[in-house]
Amino acid sequence: MVSETFEGNYVLGHDSEELARLDRQAASIAGATRLLLQAAGVAPGMRVLDLGTGLGHVARMIGELVGTEGAVVGLDRSGHAIAAARQRCEDARESHVSFVEGDVTRWRAAEPFDAVVGRLILFHLAEPSAVVRHHLEHLRPGGLFLAIDFDLGGARTEPSVPLALDALQWIEQAFVASGASPRIGARLTSILRQAGLHDINSLGVQAYFQPDNPMAASLLAGVVKSLAPVIVQRGIATADQLDVDTIEDRLTRELQRLNAVLLPPTVAGAWGRKSQNSPS
Repeated sequence: MVSETFEGNYVLGHDSEELARLDRQAASIAGATRLLLQAAGVAPGMRVLDLGTGLGHVARMIGELVGTEGAVVGLDRSGHAIAAARQRCEDARESHVSFVEGDVTRWRAAEPFDAVVGRLILFHLAEPSAVVRHHLEHLRPGGLFLAIDFDLGGARTEPSVPLALDALQWIEQAFVASGASPRIGARLTSILRQAGLHDINSLGVQAYFQPDNPMAASLLAGVVKSLAPVIVQRGIATADQLDVDTIEDRLTRELQRLNAVLLPPTVAGAWGRKSQNSPS
């Protein structure tokens, strides 16, 4: 339920356990991401910049959509994540997908792109519109900008599972206390408009994890574990309340006992175009 690595209020760390959690998270929202990329108009032959690429999940998916006649550049400040992303592409012989280390708030490209995509990047930025505006410099006239982010406001269980709802509240409060915006998905349209984009569209994709789906407890518990230091330090919950060693098992039992469906944060997307009259 968080972004991949970049410069900003990223409070989850970059160790191997966190990167493994990002792999699981990426798998859980891959379908929604592909749907939003296609709805926005990412197509064969395009040259695309992927902001906050992390382990390269979105960059490689874009690579499939643009084909070998297109090109993808993934940007991230984490050298460790970039190295892993490069190795994965080399192993898969995806030579049209490349990566560069840099800060998304300041990096500049030598050549314009047909599209700029950022998944789970604005979530952690203090001035998201300013960052979008900065990357409009990288778009050709009429180019596409697509933002994909979470809206935690839609997350719940049906029927109610107190432990799961507690976990969602702990997560949201920890992000807010750290300066992040866990409901930013609901504001993507206004952010893109403020940045100067035109012809803006938006769409939200909601998943439903059934009681027997182990991904439900795993994803929720994983974020709690990553945020545990912040949760305890800020007095949101005690270490005993979290009991991170058992939280995944407890969530699994409660979801199954109550035959409850978990609705994770909505994956929201908004996309718009740079003016045709704007310089490259």
